[in-house]
Formats: sequence, structure tokens, C-alpha cells
Amino acid sequence: MIIAVGVNNDGRCEILGMDIGMSEAAHFWTKFLRKLARRGLRGVKLVIFDAREGIKAAVSRVLSATWQRCRVGC
Repeated sequence: MIIAVGVNNDGRCEILGMDIGMSEAAHFWTKFLRKLARRGLRGVKLVIFDAREGIKAAVSRVLSATWQRCRVGC
């Protein structure tokens, strides 16, 4: 289960979307991020995640955003 959480302009966290995938390969992440973009996700500047290769490629391809490896779990 993947849950995308974002911070809006007011500094509040919002759930952006969720999905279930059989792997964390680039194909899954690309599909997931494109789905968020179709639903209106715009202006992403920074994506924070655990630095898996599949999401790195998808973030670059779909969002053209900077990424940072997460340091602390939720």
C-alpha cells in the first residue's frame, strides 16, 4: 500500500492519493504519479522518500521535481 501525503500552502498535510502495487518498480511509480497529476497535482517542488530506484526515475520523469531521502520514519 502506497500513500502519498503532501503539504499545502497553509502548511497542512493532506492525503494526495493511495494505491496498491505488486512492486516498487519505476512502472508502478510512474503510473501512480501520473494518476495524481491527472487528478490535479501541480507545482511539486520536493519529493521525500526512501531513495528506491523506481521512484527516483518516476519523480524525475513525471514531476520534474527535486527529491530528498527521508531521514526519519513516521
